[in-house]
Amino acid sequence: MGGMKRILTVQDISCVGKCSLTVALPILSAMGLETAIIPTAVLSTHTAFKGFTFADLTDEIEKITSHWKKEGISFDGIYTGYLGSFEQLELMKKLFADFGKDRLIFVDPCMADNGSLYPGFTPEFAKAMASLASHADVLVPNITEACFLTETPYPQTPVVDEIFVDSLLKKLAALGPKSVILKGVTYREGECTVIAYDCISKERSQYTHELLPVKFHGTGDIFASVAFGALSLGKSTIEAVRLAADFTVQSIKETLSHNDHNWYGVDFETVFPQLLAKLK
Repeated sequence: MGGMKRILTVQDISCVGKCSLTVALPILSAMGLETAIIPTAVLSTHTAFKGFTFADLTDEIEKITSHWKKEGISFDGIYTGYLGSFEQLELMKKLFADFGKDRLIFVDPCMADNGSLYPGFTPEFAKAMASLASHADVLVPNITEACFLTETPYPQTPVVDEIFVDSLLKKLAALGPKSVILKGVTYREGECTVIAYDCISKERSQYTHELLPVKFHGTGDIFASVAFGALSLGKSTIEAVRLAADFTVQSIKETLSHNDHNWYGVDFETVFPQLLAKLK
């Protein structure tokens, strides 16, 4: 296929705060992909700030896609991030049917971390997200999301064993995605492993990187955006995982290297040269 690939990402936009679309759009564009968007909501800042504004854009989604159909616009891949309601999950199934046939469908089930669901989400929502996961070529949960998607009790300790992870991967595969990238697996203190699992061949590969003892908003979106971008450019799943994990860790280190760094997001923008050099 000649020319640039055109992909679509669907998530909310926090005007200040470096997460969701303000992470996905610059990263995917920098990686050389024409990036179309559907913003699912507009927030003044991300939710770690107090008193943020929120405007729901659910009603715009079908208007946008029906205009695209009239114009004959198509995409080489679709990447969904944070989706705020049952209705948006249903709209994504329709979007996949209309625009995702034989295309890369990448679902980041942004809904939970550190053992609990994000505010406003319920176990019922996690069930509905699991039904969206069945449409994914690549499903990218962290350990917490994987537990909610499969109704598995969250482990009591941060360090998990192979038996737990094997059973979690099997349950995720049973939801019906073609492959799973499971993030945030800690086999040993101070380390973080990402596992790529092919649900059809049952093959798995993993990449372990250091676990930095800090939590920043938006790092999951950074990982997902780089991984989706790399897959869209034809990289293997484990290459995509390695690029995404390294870029995320480098972004956090870059941020921590400044005494007056901001608290609400990481300096991924300054690490682009390393990412682009690795893509070459």
